[in-house]
Amino acid sequence: MDIKITRLGHLGDGIAEGPLFAPRTLPDEVVTGTPQGDRLTDIRIVTPSEHRVKAPCAHYNACGGCALQHASDDFVAGWKRQVIQTALTAQDLNVSPEPTLTSPAGTRRRGTLHGKRTKKGALVGFHARAAETITPVPNCLLLDPVILAAIPTLETLTRIAASRAAEVAYHLTVSDAGLDLAIEKAKPLDASIRQELPSYVAAFARVTWNGEPVLQAAAPGVRFGTARVVPPPGAFLQATPEGESALVRAVMDVIGSASRVIDLFSGCGTFTFPAAAQASVHAMESEQTLLAALDHGVRHNQGLKPITTERRDLFRNPVLPEDLTKYDAAIIDPPRAGAEAQVAELAQSSIPRIAFVSCNPVTFAREAATLVQAGYTLNWVRVIDQFRWSPHIETVASFSKD
Repeated sequence: MDIKITRLGHLGDGIAEGPLFAPRTLPDEVVTGTPQGDRLTDIRIVTPSEHRVKAPCAHYNACGGCALQHASDDFVAGWKRQVIQTALTAQDLNVSPEPTLTSPAGTRRRGTLHGKRTKKGALVGFHARAAETITPVPNCLLLDPVILAAIPTLETLTRIAASRAAEVAYHLTVSDAGLDLAIEKAKPLDASIRQELPSYVAAFARVTWNGEPVLQAAAPGVRFGTARVVPPPGAFLQATPEGESALVRAVMDVIGSASRVIDLFSGCGTFTFPAAAQASVHAMESEQTLLAALDHGVRHNQGLKPITTERRDLFRNPVLPEDLTKYDAAIIDPPRAGAEAQVAELAQSSIPRIAFVSCNPVTFAREAATLVQAGYTLNWVRVIDQFRWSPHIETVASFSKD
């Protein structure tokens, strides 16, 4: 039976009536397949979409790292913009997002690869689509070439790091001093492994093993504005330099000439340091290792306005409106779950400008509505796609109150 795909879901799967989810299909396509619950398997495209293209990556059919290489870049950019528009409309917010800014291929500076021992050696790559099988990705079009160049070393390392039955995870970040490697789910670091390890990890700037430092040939730093910061192993960073630059430009557009800024969920200082080029900044973060990296960056970088830091759980202990009166702009970059409690306090404040960064269209739209209902104006929304070929979407929005 022919099945028509009507739309894409938030994970990038095509959806037919039912609903029936069909991976790697596009709206208006006619397909056949085998229904298994709410999923369609053994899919064959009968009538392809005009937006369907040949996947540029040779690994795409087997690899689960990307979900949308079968669609044209223009289609994906438009779809991501529409996802944001739909979320805003559902909250009665009549703002049209700006066109999507997409990071180039081969620029993902951080990623997690998985390694597994085999009878002949080891495999390192991404998990296959909807499976635990590891797909080697030596010619991946997503990752920075510096990460790809490390895969042969990781294959060798897997032979000593992974047990026979389990996988090992490699969290890799490109830094200015080389690759930062955080190894997780590895075997315990015993004396024999310690003896072998130096010859395997000499190519990395820093290596941690199940959270334990084992090597630091050089401090792996990244640039936030003019400042150099050394994040903790495996720390969250924006995925691409281009994506981060677009986010920072948008945030700086919002705060404008503000001289006193509060940075909520500051992390290691992605927005703190660029803002401190012109304004005093108070940065708040709950994760101690991230705040320590930010503090270290403050002490070792000159020429910035004053930066103060505070460890604070903004979910349980949000900043109250009376404590926000000293600031003339706020930056907020919450996790995917959003920041409902903190946004409720921001909404009742008199802070004139808010730069809102979000990686979840649904929670962003919900919290944007909270601000608008309290008297804020939603001026614009920018869509940033630094997770190319995935359904992941990030936004920056400008709010103001007279």
